[in-house]
Amino acid sequence: MFEIGTSLREARLRQGFELVDAEAATKIRSKYLGALEEERFELLPAQTYVKGFLRSYSEYLGLDGQLYVDEYNSRYAQGEEPEPVVRRRIEVSHAQRRVESRVLVVSLAGIAAATALVFAAWKWGGDDQNRIPNLADGAAAVPTSRQGGATAPTPRQRWIRLIVTARRGSSLLAVHRGSATGRTLWSGTLERGETRHFVGPSLWLNVGSPTNLAARLNGSPVALPPTRRGPAQLIVTRRGITRGRPD
Repeated sequence: MFEIGTSLREARLRQGFELVDAEAATKIRSKYLGALEEERFELLPAQTYVKGFLRSYSEYLGLDGQLYVDEYNSRYAQGEEPEPVVRRRIEVSHAQRRVESRVLVVSLAGIAAATALVFAAWKWGGDDQNRIPNLADGAAAVPTSRQGGATAPTPRQRWIRLIVTARRGSSLLAVHRGSATGRTLWSGTLERGETRHFVGPSLWLNVGSPTNLAARLNGSPVALPPTRRGPAQLIVTRRGITRGRPD
């Protein structure tokens, strides 16, 4: 067992994020994120929101979202019974049939009207200048619109998530955001079996013993570039991990 709220808050502060930063990236209101960090789950609208918000927020911080959902279920969601939905499904089904019937009637009426117009144009129409424009003509006159609804990802949504684990032994590790002279996210000795999570637009790593470490980038295992024994400088981007040179 672990403290859900404390763990989330420490991960956020360790990476220098404010709640407003997390709100912009996750689209979850900051007051709900604060409720998660304080474990005041009753302030959220429903249990399903709690689990969804927990998963999204923890993964944004580079943590294991499923682990936090499982911990919540084991401590707070025991004994829950699913809400009866049989009657609601029946009502929705009946309403859906009524809507589909109305749509069918309107569609048939529209087809009949269009057919009558085409027939009238063919029978009584004059030369090409007086004829009713066909569908192809109409389509050419209508400007195409750009697809709506899709928005470009924000800069924070394009950030990478890196998980580093000391698998074979301990290693000195310093992680900077962006470059060797960027903000230090963490510096110290990563003991065997210890794991650290980092996020940023790109990361610069000073590694004492690269062969002792394993890494996951955006949820997928990634190999560290082969190096000789001794310290190494590595650059982490969305494309992978490569060797770097000091600024």
